[in-house]
Amino acid sequence: MPDLNWNYKTWNDLHRWEKSGDEWSAGWGDARSQWYGTILPRVGSFLPARRILEIAPGFGRWTQFLLTGCDEYFGVDISEKCVAKCKERFGAHSRVQFMQNDGTSLNMIPNEQMDFVFSFDSLVHVDVGVVREYIWQICQKLTKTGVAFIHHSNAATDQCDKTQAASVARSLDVSSAIVKEFVEDCGARVFIQEEVNWAGTTRIDCLTTFGASDVFPGRQYTLMQNDHFMLEMELIRKYHLAYNFR
Repeated sequence: MPDLNWNYKTWNDLHRWEKSGDEWSAGWGDARSQWYGTILPRVGSFLPARRILEIAPGFGRWTQFLLTGCDEYFGVDISEKCVAKCKERFGAHSRVQFMQNDGTSLNMIPNEQMDFVFSFDSLVHVDVGVVREYIWQICQKLTKTGVAFIHHSNAATDQCDKTQAASVARSLDVSSAIVKEFVEDCGARVFIQEEVNWAGTTRIDCLTTFGASDVFPGRQYTLMQNDHFMLEMELIRKYHLAYNFR
C-alpha cells in the first residue's frame, strides 16, 4: 500500500511526467475534456472563489483551470520537482504561491482563509492517517462559508475489489464512511459523496464535498453510488473531444 515515502519517490524521482500529468486524462481524451466534462460540473457551484488551496497539484493539470476562477491560489505538494515545475509554468500569474510540504502538513496555509479546497487524482494514494490529518487541517483552513472537494480512495468498502484497487495504487484502508466520520469529528459536515468505479468495475474511489456545519443548512447528506463513471469518461472522449478546436 502506498505510503509517504512511496508518494515522494514516485512523483519526485520515478515518474517522468511526459505530458505534465495530462497522461492520466487520456481516457477522457485530454485534461481539458476531463475538467469541463467531469470535474467542473461537480465543483462549479463553488467557483469562482476568492482563495483556493489545491493539495498535490503535481505539474498543474488542474491548476491551469483553477487559476481562472480565483483571486489568490495556494498549491501544496510533497515533491519539490512538482513545486518547481508549477512555479515555472505559472510564475507569470500574480497572487499564486506553490509550497512543498512533508505530505501531511498545511501549516504554511493561513487558518480560516480558504474559500475552496480542491484535490483530485492525488489523495487516492495516501493512507487513512494522512487523510485524517488533511481533513482536520482543511477544516481549520476553510472560511465559515468555504467548501472542500477531495478525491480519495474507497477501497476499504466491502464491495471493492482489493486487487483492482491495489493495481492502481489505491490505499486499502480508506472509504467514504471513514472520511465522513473524520469530517464530522471536526464539527464539519459532508454534503455529498460520490463513490465511483474508477479504472474498473467496482467503486474503488470516492469524491467527497464538505464544509462547515452551518453552510447550506437545508441540504441533506447525499451518497451516490456511481457504477457508470467509466461510461461517463468514454462518452466524454467520444463526443466532447470533437468540439476541442485548440
